[in-house]
Amino acid sequence: MLACPLWQLTKKFAGKDMGGLQYEQEEGLFMNSIKNKKLCVVLLLVLLWSISFPATAAVMDAQLEQAIEKSASYVLGVTPEPQIAVIGGEWAVLGLVRSEYAVSQAYQDNYYQTVATYVKEKNGILHTKKYTEYSRVILALSAIGANPANVGGYNLLTPLGDFDKTVQQGINGAVWALIALDSKEYAMPVNASAKKQASRQMYVDYILSRQLDNGGWNLTAAGGAGQAGADITGMVLQALVPYQDQPKVKAATEKALDCLSQLQKADGGYGDSSESAVQVIVGLSALGIDLEDARFVKQGNSILDFLLTYRQADGSFLHTKHGQGNSRMATEQGLYGMTAALRAMEGKSSLYDMTDNAKANAATGQREEKPDNKQMLAALSQPALQVGLWYGTAGLSGRLFV
Repeated sequence: MLACPLWQLTKKFAGKDMGGLQYEQEEGLFMNSIKNKKLCVVLLLVLLWSISFPATAAVMDAQLEQAIEKSASYVLGVTPEPQIAVIGGEWAVLGLVRSEYAVSQAYQDNYYQTVATYVKEKNGILHTKKYTEYSRVILALSAIGANPANVGGYNLLTPLGDFDKTVQQGINGAVWALIALDSKEYAMPVNASAKKQASRQMYVDYILSRQLDNGGWNLTAAGGAGQAGADITGMVLQALVPYQDQPKVKAATEKALDCLSQLQKADGGYGDSSESAVQVIVGLSALGIDLEDARFVKQGNSILDFLLTYRQADGSFLHTKHGQGNSRMATEQGLYGMTAALRAMEGKSSLYDMTDNAKANAATGQREEKPDNKQMLAALSQPALQVGLWYGTAGLSGRLFV
């Protein structure tokens, strides 16, 4: 154990001043004042306390898990039969499944049958102008393990092969086309009826061409001056994650991160909107950027801190703090925003990366195990760590820097 009289060290360091403690050799015993012996005890107690409570992140994980569980239960309760819809549809399904909430297989199968029936009724045409309809459904189907290339006999990926029709609604179309196609690394569909066959690079270049001078994006501007929107900028970052090996994409991403950092308010958010915070959280998490990164913490408030202030006791979320009651859209987004954050903390694949290639512990889906107190105390009995503790090389946050 870490006895204060580390007599084994006294001969070697006799007469030397180590961090203000005078070490002397006298019959193999470590001689020091009562004050310094008390200091040793205090340091040991602090270290043991930090082992018991390793890091704030661990506590945050547990809090976030509980929040997700509550919100998922709420979403499931108000969405017993999800439809093809912006609210009460795909985002609810995606949030529930990607949060790994206990959603029954019957629930997922019923959603699939609803989609298949709808697609047949519409002859495979979900919308003639908003191709984000296809992207949204593709993401939900991918989440439940269904094949979007064959739904009721129709390939829902095919419309995304038409560049002009996909981008006719603006940057949103290109962004969500990439997110959907990359969710399971689907091959770019060939659209025989398209005037201009799309490619992933065409969508990437289209997005980059619309970046504003300040580094962000908004829904309508095609580059130049303009007011960046945190939500659409966050979405763009989500879409560009797989293309960070391209220098121009990397440079655009860094400019966007600088922009988002500048836009962030003192409370950690981007104005009175929980949804804007969600999109930035998903983007940062997908890029592997810690939500506690100094660039995105203002006056001690992170984006996640901000988002959780909109969460209600029943698990629902407010759209704005000054609005009337909760919002189903805000709640669905709040659920998948928290899910994106927790998946990043646990080293799992990002929210929209459904290829099952997690960064860590992917095969088992288990968290990294932290050593218990007995293991740590056994390690602390080793001479090298004793030296580290005494000479100030042991961190007091539960991590040892030896």
